[in-house]
Amino acid sequence: MGGVRGDVIALNFIQTVIMEMGQPPSVQDSDPGMWVQSRQYSGRIVTITNSKIFEEPVYNYTRDFPFIWDEMHLPISYRDDRSVVEKILLDAAGRETVKIEELAAPAMKILEEKFSIDPEDIRPRVFMRLTDNWVELTVRFLCRDHDIRGLKDRMSREIIRNLDQAKIGIASSTYDIVGLPPIKVQMEPPIRPS
Repeated sequence: MGGVRGDVIALNFIQTVIMEMGQPPSVQDSDPGMWVQSRQYSGRIVTITNSKIFEEPVYNYTRDFPFIWDEMHLPISYRDDRSVVEKILLDAAGRETVKIEELAAPAMKILEEKFSIDPEDIRPRVFMRLTDNWVELTVRFLCRDHDIRGLKDRMSREIIRNLDQAKIGIASSTYDIVGLPPIKVQMEPPIRPS
């Protein structure tokens, strides 16, 4: 609301008070600047005039459906076994979100009835995208509106551990120059004036 992300902690006819949360990296450069790079509290309490609800969009993560979809992107080399990586991503997301799926199913049904929307599959799913450098695998999953950073941390640790066991690395466009071949320089004798 009014460019502020966070939880509403107080509300009256004139103002809304929000416990501010950090912003995801994709909007990190917006004003005011954030030092918390995820949806966790920054410590700032922000008061916003309620006139903002008539002037700007208000995004609500919990009112009608207290879950959100999130994603993790993983670049993999074309030479690596993508089916193994897909299984690793699905296993990690499945372990972390199975309870969320069970809790979200009834809420999804209510959302479908109230707004006549076609409900999206709430099980984790992996999407693949080809680039000129690597294959990008994106795991999409449902999560609660809080502790997303913790959930992604647990998933990341499991994914890295399983990628290491499978001897699969994360693709990168970074180059390391570890040495140069010997260079032979031959000088021509100077030309003398005639």
